[in-house]
Amino acid sequence: MPNPVISIKGLSVSYGRKRVLTNIFMDFEPGHVYGIIGPNGAGKSTLFKAVLGLLDINAGSILIKGEPIEAHRRQVVYVPQKSDVDWSFPATAFDIVLMGRYPHKKLLQRLNEHDRALARAALKETGMEQFENRQIGELSGGQQQRIFLARALCQEAEIFLLDEPFVGVDATTEDNIIKILRSLAEEGKTILVIHHDLSSVPEYFSRIALINQRLITFGDTAEAFTKENINKAYSGQLPILHQTGGWE
Repeated sequence: MPNPVISIKGLSVSYGRKRVLTNIFMDFEPGHVYGIIGPNGAGKSTLFKAVLGLLDINAGSILIKGEPIEAHRRQVVYVPQKSDVDWSFPATAFDIVLMGRYPHKKLLQRLNEHDRALARAALKETGMEQFENRQIGELSGGQQQRIFLARALCQEAEIFLLDEPFVGVDATTEDNIIKILRSLAEEGKTILVIHHDLSSVPEYFSRIALINQRLITFGDTAEAFTKENINKAYSGQLPILHQTGGWE
């Protein structure tokens, strides 16, 4: 069994007096696309922010390859929700993708042709090379999401955290993104995806974490993604679902 890339032990997080996550234990191993599943307000985005070291935690620990994230920050890439991005920012698609190289640079160190070649390769991999000179706000929702995935690829990270990457994208883009994520997992990367469409969970994710402020279940999708566990997580909030063979 490989050593965990992300190890979360007894994690608890609060916003003021409101507890958002309570006593979470999870180990994420390389080579998998993990689905982080749960209702609105379950703490999914908070979990990502905690892993990224962007907020204080009440209890527990989060280690990246056995060390605090500061030791491995350039190996971790975050793709935010579309609603968290300022799409009026005056930058081209190529500029955004090239930002993936900044974690590899020292202060005031300039980007070079190698960095630009990696950016162009990432644009090509995501099918966005023809839009490299387009202002980011002029792109469609699916195109914008692919640009941010290209930026993540350009960073050459080992760990990918994606917060609802399929929201507002067309079916072709969604298929393109999941294929890229699977390919990254096959290369030994660790992929965590916050996802809300339960009908596609069995198809997209080899392992899942089902949470609602506490951990409901964590493990292989075939075993963890059951009606019983879903009902526990959603506590009466369960949306209308499409039946799939994985919910026996």
